[in-house]
Amino acid sequence: MSELDAAYRATSYRVFLPGGIVELRIDQANAALIAWLKQTGCAMFAIITAYNPGAQPVAAALNAERQAQLECDLLEGNYEPYAGENVPDNGRGPVEETCFVPDITQEDACALAADFGQNAIVYGGADGIPRLIWIEETEHEQENRPF
Repeated sequence: MSELDAAYRATSYRVFLPGGIVELRIDQANAALIAWLKQTGCAMFAIITAYNPGAQPVAAALNAERQAQLECDLLEGNYEPYAGENVPDNGRGPVEETCFVPDITQEDACALAADFGQNAIVYGGADGIPRLIWIEETEHEQENRPF
């Protein structure tokens, strides 16, 4: 397991849903999320951030601007995102604002995350199990590498 993968797994993915805060962990079902998904008829979800592209820290103002643009892009795409935050277990890493996005396909979530320079998203289905999904390079990016 890479250091980055380990860091993403050592994070609590906090989501502010109507009715309460839900704390999610990678590969662990969450009863409150399952109940919310069932109640709303939601079959899939993603957690996406625009913070710290490529896992490299950037200025707070730039993170806020990028996150606001992500939220606008989601709303323009007819999604209804809920606020969230990624909270590292060690308390040393940055807390990142996120969007919990119901009813978005994995493909669309990954494409949007790639647009914001992200390494990965959290994605799940009606089973309520959040999974870490890595953003793959597109064929175009691979073809245009200088090496």
